[in-house]
Amino acid sequence: MAATVYKSPFGGEIAVRHLLLPPEDPEAQARALRLRELGIEDKPVPEFDDFARELAKRTGGCYAGVNFFIDENRQYFAGLYSAASDTTVELESPLLEDPVPGRVMPRDLDIGFCPHVVRRRKALVLEDVRDYPRYAGNHVVDAIGIHSYLGAPLIDHTGMVLGTICVVDQDPQPWGHKGLETIKTMAAELVERIERSEHGR
Repeated sequence: MAATVYKSPFGGEIAVRHLLLPPEDPEAQARALRLRELGIEDKPVPEFDDFARELAKRTGGCYAGVNFFIDENRQYFAGLYSAASDTTVELESPLLEDPVPGRVMPRDLDIGFCPHVVRRRKALVLEDVRDYPRYAGNHVVDAIGIHSYLGAPLIDHTGMVLGTICVVDQDPQPWGHKGLETIKTMAAELVERIERSEHGR
């Protein structure tokens, strides 16, 4: 089977050689509709890039993202920050048929950790992903060297999980209780801002 290559939001590439089977998600269609109601599409948002930068600053991660599950097959990083260049990732091209480098990943439990957060509906702290058999074999560990993850769901007032915010690092990080509380608080703050913007339109 030929590999499908994705440009990772966190640097490098991920070659996927198996048939992607996203986890069953009964909310997928309702989520896509809710995101459209909120005006969130598959395109970069400068405000979310700024949020990702602040998230990385507060937690000390080298990459941070605001990640929405646009449909049943894709997770889309509308906000993205890389400490390597100390700048937000810029992208002018609209999302077309092919994955956009640096913004799109498949919504697969084997590719990244955000799908687990959406499925769990609660924050996930992995100080060293290699310590957890369930996550150690994830594509992003060997393909691009992601060794720590901190993420929280974005849950709106309807109870819908819109996506996640997350921080990752290529070294183990002692996120601890402080990191968990920081990302949960920032997730709640972002949802409030998103919904406030909806009411202001």
